[in-house]
Amino acid sequence: MSNKLILAPGQFWPDGIRMVISVSMQFESGAQSEHHNGAPFPAMQETDLPDLPARTWFEYGAREGIPRMLDLWDKFKIPVTSHMVGQAVLQRPELAREIVSRGHEAAAHGHTWTPHWIMTEAEERASYVANMEAIETATGTRPVGFNAFWLRGTPRTLGILQSLGFRYHIDDLSADEPLLTRVNDQDFAIVPYTLRNNDIARFGAEGPLTAQAFGQELRDEFDQLYMEAGNRRRMMSISTHDRIAGTPARVKVLGEFLQYALQHPGVVFMRKDKIAELAHSLPDVPHK
Repeated sequence: MSNKLILAPGQFWPDGIRMVISVSMQFESGAQSEHHNGAPFPAMQETDLPDLPARTWFEYGAREGIPRMLDLWDKFKIPVTSHMVGQAVLQRPELAREIVSRGHEAAAHGHTWTPHWIMTEAEERASYVANMEAIETATGTRPVGFNAFWLRGTPRTLGILQSLGFRYHIDDLSADEPLLTRVNDQDFAIVPYTLRNNDIARFGAEGPLTAQAFGQELRDEFDQLYMEAGNRRRMMSISTHDRIAGTPARVKVLGEFLQYALQHPGVVFMRKDKIAELAHSLPDVPHK
């Protein structure tokens, strides 16, 4: 007997939803490298000295960025998914706890910024376990979603995640709707990520895109997807990072976009764990 939802003709989401928007808020402050953090900080060659200004830039994400974004999500009653690096959670467990207490999802983002692709299988598994334990200890919730460092998992990543009880990952840029993939003869959900609506990809460190230009791109992307949503299942993904999107100008522009999107009938903002649940129960979800 199928456990798939039954939708009316012309409906692609349940409960009268026309289009879903998924927002990520990455919590990385404190997990960064001491020497190689990319723009705007050139790599410090042949030294063991810490990158002191980079430390303060990441600190801004925890001190100013996440609190500012949390207030924004509260204002518009937007639930988001926060992918948390384990070391960031260990340094600021109270902030991780606050994120969850305000209704948001705590998802995994690896335990350190050590690239997963250079790890052995045992090291990769240990990183995910440590990440999960840090999040669960701080927030009381066990993560079911995962985002790899720079999206770069390994051919064994999904199998490890599935064995640890994860239900979905986001390291896929191939669609504007949820997907399923087979892992050890079981369905594993994909909630596709974005680079084009991603602050770290579009702003880099502090440029070249202005906040207003980013806001216009979000509106243009929304308009096109909302139009397409009359004929097929559509989801929009937006990614924000603690130290980048949490600046005053960018939060202002994000707020203007949220207000714009919510004026349209049938638009729902949804956590990624909820989208993953729907991926397992909706009819006609593409497999890859």
